[in-house]
Amino acid sequence: MQLELIGPHPFAKDASGNQATHIGTIFLDPPSLFTRPPEVHMWQRLGFIDHLNVRRLAKNLPPLSSQEEDRIRGESVDLIFEPGSILIRPDPERMDLAFAADELLQTLVSKRQIKFLSVSDARVREAIKRRGEYWRMSSIPKTQDAREAALAGCRVKIHGQPIYFYNRLTGTRWLTYSEFEKLGALEPSALAQHLQEIADHALRHNRLQRPEVDFFAADLRRFGAREFTGVVYDQLPPDQLRAKYETLREHFRSAAHESFRKDDPSAKAWAERMLSTMFLEGNEAQTEQLLSGLSPEFFMKIEWLPGGRFEEGEFIIDSLFEELEDHPDDEAGRNLCDPCANGMIFNLIREYGDILYINIGRLPEPLSLTRPQRRGRRGVYIAEFQCQGEALPIRRFIRLQKWGVREHLDEGKTLEQSIEESEDYTDYWLDRRLGCRQLGMKLTGRVVMRRLTEMYNGSNAKFHNRPIRTTYFEREYLPGIASDKLPLENYTRPGYAVRLAELFGHAAASSMIVGRWFTGTARPIFDDGDEVVLDGPDGLPKDILVGDHSGSFAEYEAPLTDFAAHYASVVNRREKILSDPVAFAEAYLTAFRSRFLHIQGDYRKRRRAFDHLFKHCRYDPAGSFAYRWECVLRRLDGTDADELAAAIRNRIRVLEGIAIENSAALQAAK
Repeated sequence: MQLELIGPHPFAKDASGNQATHIGTIFLDPPSLFTRPPEVHMWQRLGFIDHLNVRRLAKNLPPLSSQEEDRIRGESVDLIFEPGSILIRPDPERMDLAFAADELLQTLVSKRQIKFLSVSDARVREAIKRRGEYWRMSSIPKTQDAREAALAGCRVKIHGQPIYFYNRLTGTRWLTYSEFEKLGALEPSALAQHLQEIADHALRHNRLQRPEVDFFAADLRRFGAREFTGVVYDQLPPDQLRAKYETLREHFRSAAHESFRKDDPSAKAWAERMLSTMFLEGNEAQTEQLLSGLSPEFFMKIEWLPGGRFEEGEFIIDSLFEELEDHPDDEAGRNLCDPCANGMIFNLIREYGDILYINIGRLPEPLSLTRPQRRGRRGVYIAEFQCQGEALPIRRFIRLQKWGVREHLDEGKTLEQSIEESEDYTDYWLDRRLGCRQLGMKLTGRVVMRRLTEMYNGSNAKFHNRPIRTTYFEREYLPGIASDKLPLENYTRPGYAVRLAELFGHAAASSMIVGRWFTGTARPIFDDGDEVVLDGPDGLPKDILVGDHSGSFAEYEAPLTDFAAHYASVVNRREKILSDPVAFAEAYLTAFRSRFLHIQGDYRKRRRAFDHLFKHCRYDPAGSFAYRWECVLRRLDGTDADELAAAIRNRIRVLEGIAIENSAALQAAK
């Protein structure tokens, strides 16, 4: 059935170029979208009933009965309009209505312009998750420019001027002192209209039992709705009206902190308070926090992607892919409909078969800002899915191979050569992983290599529209926190810092031995995003695992003492947040030395096993992995653990002047 639009289109502009309407209500029977003012959902429901009764009168039909009115109002859904977006605010008890409204809205705008609010409610979240549509949950804007634009887009009116900031989650319109102060410049009739509007709606609550109007950053013990009661403002003489307004203004001013009396998105205190009020008030969760156990370093980072949903065991591809076929020049649509993500979904379906739902997202930017990837391919994804009969969802961390067929074709190579070099790089990646494990690095238990097919449309025009194979690696998702992003409060737990230092020391030894190195800035890699800290049931760290062994064996010739300054930074960058940085440093160094000696001793005890591990691989002094392995083992064997530990100690600031002597203290450490 065709959706009837009653009022301006959700994305229409007024004569000044501003958004014409911010609020809408969709009715399922008859299918209608009501966007006429006033911009209050309750009034729109009443307006729609009046609209239907006018039509019935024209047809000589009786007005709707109270039962019919209740049914029509009950089968309606709240909408909020933002530039280019329609936000559905669902009733958690009637998600069927929200999804029916969604289907109707898709006849008016693109599906990707429709998103869901109230995702902090588990019922809403679960319903959307099981449709494979995490990507349709609305979240806080991710950049400063986007946040300022969002705050500007929050301004709404009721009858008069757009003086309110509208919370799309709760339906409350927030009035700031700055906007209230501006009312003083109005003529008496306009001032009376606005004061009456504020009074009427501040005392009224919406369907969510939230006030229609509230007062931003005001101490409610000193100023609130009660200040407006008992007065009919449009009946006051101008001098009494002005006096009443001035009294209200002064009370509002005294109840609001000075930092919040001027609307200024560039002011940190005001902007953060307003963002919290607009987007998080009511315990609304950010989209990135929805996955239980998702590590904090992923907050505000994941870009969820469309895939599809399962109905009666059958996978139905998201309709957005069909929409894209009709609009092949839609760059934003192509970016959202990621063919690699779809290939990963199909592989998971092939392997598991009985999947109930699946959501997949990508990380458009690296989590480690100190290691920007400028060459090769960067594709990092997270998948969450649940299988029939399983109590808990499964999560997978997925990374595309850095150098694959596509990248080599872009270099101008032939398809055969590109395939061959891609296969060589896959072996190199897997060999490095094995080498890291052999030298004591704690990696995830299992990594699966998979392939998907995508169409090539890179710089090598000769091979355009040719299907190519793309390799990726899939591992378990580590539910811990990256070591460089641990919350500050963790360090205040009794015993936490020292235990963390010990784990850092163990992890640092392996990382240094395998020569993890970032060639972009010519420095070692450690403690900047790949080391994941796992806490035990007692709240203390129980292990550190390396999620990605990138950069391993990149530096295989320089003396290990050259890396001392970087490994000392584990302590130096934390010295101001540690209650006892000296104890942290000593625990770190002791654990480092102990672990280094253990790995070195293991090699010397089983030298033949280590030396022959990669004898079957191509050996080339120009830098083949077999040659690098040989160099790393020779360097390990020739390094003095005490000299190395001392080199790190000498670069730890809190240990200056506390040098360990080659006497009783050293012997005790041994």
